[in-house]
Amino acid sequence: MNTLKEMTPVNLEETSRRSSRTALAPKRLQYSPEDSTAETTQKKRVRDGHGGLSAYELERLENIRQNQAFLSSINLFQVVCLAVLLGVLSFFFCYLFGYLLGLKSTPAKKPAGPLPMDPVNMEEGHKLPSQLLKLCSEVGVIFLYRSVLKNMKITEDKVAKVVKDRIFSAAFHPCTSSLLMAAGDKWGKVGLWKLGGDWGDDGVLLFEPHTRPVGCMAFSTAHPTQLLSLSYDGSLRCMDIEKAVFDDVYDIEDGLKTFDFMSHDCVTLVVGNWYGEVAIVDRRTPGNSHESLHSLDPKVLRCVSVHPLQKQYFAVAESRYVSIYDSRCLKKKKSEAVSQLHGHSLSISSAYFSPITGNRVLTSCMDDNIRIYDTSAMTTKSPLLTSIRHDMHTGRWLTKLSAVWDPKQEDCFVVGSMMKPRRVRVFHESGQPQHSFMDNENLSTVLSVTAFHPTRNALLGGNASGRLHIFSS
Repeated sequence: MNTLKEMTPVNLEETSRRSSRTALAPKRLQYSPEDSTAETTQKKRVRDGHGGLSAYELERLENIRQNQAFLSSINLFQVVCLAVLLGVLSFFFCYLFGYLLGLKSTPAKKPAGPLPMDPVNMEEGHKLPSQLLKLCSEVGVIFLYRSVLKNMKITEDKVAKVVKDRIFSAAFHPCTSSLLMAAGDKWGKVGLWKLGGDWGDDGVLLFEPHTRPVGCMAFSTAHPTQLLSLSYDGSLRCMDIEKAVFDDVYDIEDGLKTFDFMSHDCVTLVVGNWYGEVAIVDRRTPGNSHESLHSLDPKVLRCVSVHPLQKQYFAVAESRYVSIYDSRCLKKKKSEAVSQLHGHSLSISSAYFSPITGNRVLTSCMDDNIRIYDTSAMTTKSPLLTSIRHDMHTGRWLTKLSAVWDPKQEDCFVVGSMMKPRRVRVFHESGQPQHSFMDNENLSTVLSVTAFHPTRNALLGGNASGRLHIFSS
């Protein structure tokens, strides 16, 4: 009975630990299916004075005793502690060895003074991405630009009736000592206004060089005493202030729409008409005809814009897309475009190259969108960068809205607005609004025609009654 009492808990304890001791046991007991049956066990029992235990049970108890003796002999607890200690020491020495090795291989300190910004993950000699500088400096430049815009104000004396009827075009003279503006109206009149001037009517001089809308005008940057103006009546004239005459530059029966200078000396021009044609005009050639005439769009051309650096390229706002042509490769008919700007769903009012690099083209479309395209690579299809929703529906009594670049700021443009209270809006090419010019006392009409001064902080806007409004600092 005592033997059974002492053996029972040992048996249960050892059974629960069997799996953990298996690896350390010097001898493993092999089982067979027959051993588990009662019939076989009965056959093997030997009644020999050992409490009625079978030979199998006696053998098992002997194995347990031998296992315990083995574990006692090796002092398991000390072995485990020693193993842990050796592991810690091994880790420490490996770490120390690695640290010393790292100190030995650390390169020398870089030399004092400026170091070139050469990316180590790019090919040798590869320059920094050009967009990196633009991106990093954009915040500061735009913040300064916004501050300049906010300081530009309008007062009562900065509003004047420059022409008698609706303004179709306007421009700043490039002079910096005073603000001198020109405007062309619906019935062919051209007005000059000097802000604060004492000539004519409140500084306004009015002329009649045309008989129909003056759709486009520009001062010559090479000859500041000359203002070129184009009319739907088919005439393109040059106001020469020095000679006090309107010279005849180019003339057709009717239907001239737009022009731009194709050379830095402003003597060569590309002229577009309502019939889908462009004419190359050289003012040095006697007479008032063209050098060549090219049919591009079977419907109408609404705007032409010459690349500011590569003067052989010019963009044309055609029916539903903008095409960029190389003047050296023009044919009489079916000239192939170098690049096209797709995505417009209605007629396009205007398309202008960015003023400094020409890497962007800004378009205004009657589908109520202003779009900016990337023309830096001049690929077959220039990718669209930004599209800005903007109400373009002015109605028949107002001149159509056209977004135009600020000539001093490569990535910002101005456009009139149909919103109330009345305003003129400035956007970044990313689509972010920069400023809205508003004044409850001095601005109460839609300013369809807008333009920035080429060097000074000044903006003009023309309305349907012939008035120019000036915001300046």
